[in-house]
Amino acid sequence: MEVTCLLLLALIPFHCRGQGVYAPAQAQIVHAGQACVVKEDNISERVYTIREGDTLVLQCLVTGHPRPQVRWTKTAGSASDKFQETSVFNETLRIERIARTQGGRYYCKAENGVGVPAIKSIRVDVQYLDEPVLTVHQTVSDVRGNFYQEKTVFLRCTVNSNPPARFIWKRGSDTLSHSQDNGVDIYEPLYTQGETKVLKLKNLRPQDYASYTCQVSVRNVCGIPDKAVTFQLTNTTAPPALKLSVNETLVVNPGENVTVQCLLTGGDPLPQLQWSHGPGPLPLGALAQGGTLSIPSVQARDSGYYNCTATNNVGNPAKKTVNLLVRSMKNATFQITPDVIKESENIQLGQDLKLSCHVDAVPQEKVTYQWFKNGKPARMSKRLLVTRNDPELPAVTSSLELIDLHFSDYGTYLCVASFPGAPVPDLSVEVNISSETVPPTISVPKGRAMVTVREGSPAELQCEVRGKPRPPVLWSRVDKEAALLPSGLPLEETSDGKLRLERVSRDMSGTYRCQTARYNGFNVRPREAQVQLNVQFPPEVEPGSQDVRQALGRPVLLRCSLLRGSPQRIASAVWRFKGQLLPPPPAVPVAAEAPDHSELRLDAVTRESSGSYECSVSNDVGSAACLFQVSATSCPRTTPTCCSGPRGSLTLSTPCSTTDSVSASESAQRPGEGHPGAACGEGAAAGVHPDRPPSAPQLRAISSPSLSDNTCHFEDEKICGYTQDLTDNFDWTRQNALTQNPKRSPNTGPPTDISGTPEGYYMFIETSRPRELGDRARLVSPLYNASAKFYCVSFFYHMYGKHIGSLNLLVRSRNKGALDTHAWSLSGNKGNVWQQAHVPINPSGPFQIIFEGVRGSGYLGDIAIDDVTLKKGECPRKQMDPNKVVVMPGSAAPRQPLPQLWGPVAAFLLALQR
Repeated sequence: MEVTCLLLLALIPFHCRGQGVYAPAQAQIVHAGQACVVKEDNISERVYTIREGDTLVLQCLVTGHPRPQVRWTKTAGSASDKFQETSVFNETLRIERIARTQGGRYYCKAENGVGVPAIKSIRVDVQYLDEPVLTVHQTVSDVRGNFYQEKTVFLRCTVNSNPPARFIWKRGSDTLSHSQDNGVDIYEPLYTQGETKVLKLKNLRPQDYASYTCQVSVRNVCGIPDKAVTFQLTNTTAPPALKLSVNETLVVNPGENVTVQCLLTGGDPLPQLQWSHGPGPLPLGALAQGGTLSIPSVQARDSGYYNCTATNNVGNPAKKTVNLLVRSMKNATFQITPDVIKESENIQLGQDLKLSCHVDAVPQEKVTYQWFKNGKPARMSKRLLVTRNDPELPAVTSSLELIDLHFSDYGTYLCVASFPGAPVPDLSVEVNISSETVPPTISVPKGRAMVTVREGSPAELQCEVRGKPRPPVLWSRVDKEAALLPSGLPLEETSDGKLRLERVSRDMSGTYRCQTARYNGFNVRPREAQVQLNVQFPPEVEPGSQDVRQALGRPVLLRCSLLRGSPQRIASAVWRFKGQLLPPPPAVPVAAEAPDHSELRLDAVTRESSGSYECSVSNDVGSAACLFQVSATSCPRTTPTCCSGPRGSLTLSTPCSTTDSVSASESAQRPGEGHPGAACGEGAAAGVHPDRPPSAPQLRAISSPSLSDNTCHFEDEKICGYTQDLTDNFDWTRQNALTQNPKRSPNTGPPTDISGTPEGYYMFIETSRPRELGDRARLVSPLYNASAKFYCVSFFYHMYGKHIGSLNLLVRSRNKGALDTHAWSLSGNKGNVWQQAHVPINPSGPFQIIFEGVRGSGYLGDIAIDDVTLKKGECPRKQMDPNKVVVMPGSAAPRQPLPQLWGPVAAFLLALQR
């Protein structure tokens, strides 16, 4: 029996196998980059080894029908290397100059909706070897009391590598090991970063003063050579030591030239010195030469910590830090605090009162404060106390307390902050205390609680503060958690209570809070108010553009809806037909019944009422338009439902009753109409006689066209509802033998359509300049509802020319967003003939089909398609002889199909079994 099966498989013509048969996805990963080695590890996983800096190229070879979609993912790599999932239709993953963090396991997932997805993985191992680092550490310990001291030296060699490096220690040219020298110990310490080997020289001897080399090797994997580092150990080897020429805290005046020297006091080999600044880099103009740092004309912004570090790989680096403080003062503020004990918020005679004064200074603790009353120094007494540090206020704040406030205490108080003996200007703040000194109140001016402006215009929010003294106003947002102001700050201070916004956008709409600050006024609970900002913007409508097809005599309802806008209502809606103004629809009062949409009803679609309709919607700020292309279509007698629109979210379809069908005589009077294969809008038999009133319509709204077994010949300018994809590089062109360019390139493209008549139209891609290699043109079908499990797409293609690129058929699924899946692909020159393809698809929801033409390497690469048919059910199991092949003038005759061998084969097999 096994022999019988093998003979059957061998005798089946190869070109008939698998035609139109669904097959699950299969995948295989191959490499095409600079691999060092590809091998199987102990768990039967493929490992791809590559050197750091080389180019990684992985290809996922897939099979299956429809053609699977490929997605690459990565795991098991560095957390800092977040490889993003991506869909790669050319099935190739390429990484230039791969880094060590990009190693890990890469997965290729191929799926085509048939069976389970195919998942393959390969582990990418990135090899590298860094330069080793050698450091020396010494210890000295007492031995046998105080008779003598033992000195031990540790030479630590560290390196980063993959795979793990092998270490070799040498003294001079001799390799060291445990067995050869009792004074040497080689070990690997715990808890170290990278790979480390330590050479321990115990109880240092005279012969131990020598040259030591640490050699690291990854055994030449990926051609990575060995690396080495050498250190000369002498009896003077010592770690670095430093001292500074200035104090660790250096206070200077602005404008001075600052020079700091970092002096070496020890270290062998000679240490290297380096200056750094924290935070940020060294100031502009600063000069670091060796251990000397010079900063000319120092400014307050140059304050900070300056670090001098000395390294010689012996012991730990030596580090000295200078805290540079440039004297400065800014932001003088005051606070008035009524009697805290009695929780008062007003100044009252007989109660206590505290005035506080603060400046932001560097250094803060060096600031001194002086108080004056009515121009004279304030004198301390039992009722007048001056304190420097109040725990309830910022550090280094001076407070003047008035105990049991008298009328004589009213007056003007002046606080002066200064740096004694420094050329820094004093800062002062004045506070007036009188019966008119009252806490603040805040409110929004009348008519300003809501500010309405148009998007892109400036806006001004205002709050009024009353009281004496009048504090500044702090603005923040209310309606969004932790939201920032348009300035990017959480709080913004204004002295006049006005928040000014430039070029407002719709996301600035919301509630804003204004509140009084606690400084430069009363230190009491803040007063606050709110202002609403309303940003108006033009409407956005749906649909932007829509094709609506309906049978002759049937009604159509056109609806233009307001998606968003401010105001969120329609102020006016104007309908036009072919640019001419229409009277307002009487059945839908926009303002009352439908403030968010406008409708226009056509009671009966006719040839005259077909055309473009425009609804211009306004919301007093701007306008937007919905465009409808209404077509009166006929209904083929053999089709259960009339043709409906090719795309858009709303189309209407009406069942065809038998009473509306035309008679045989009427059909005979109109030759070419009424055949089952006629396309919508291409002269198919009318479902409603134009002179006969239609029967009562049965309207139903659907989300996509109902699918009928029609063939699109591209004879109509509307090309059966197909549209040009806006995201491609160029467009498909509709032409026939009469309209094509007489100077077109020879030896490419079809001379006529599939019918062979000069009037017949077809779609093609023109690959002459300015088209370039890889440019794509996409032709997108109407949106269809998936009412069956399987469909068959049949079409004729013509691919003639030495520069032919590729013709792809994609299926765009709409059930979970737009997802394009390859269903069929063909590349290269196929001769000067029309050939037919049958492509099975199984969409899971509403779908579109896309014809994608890809330009090849030159201008002799025109591709054409014609007679596209979409039918429910499976495709033919095998191709006919072929279904329809048109031989072009001057071309070779089509190749004859292989003879059918089933009869002789069956007889032969029966004879064998007997």
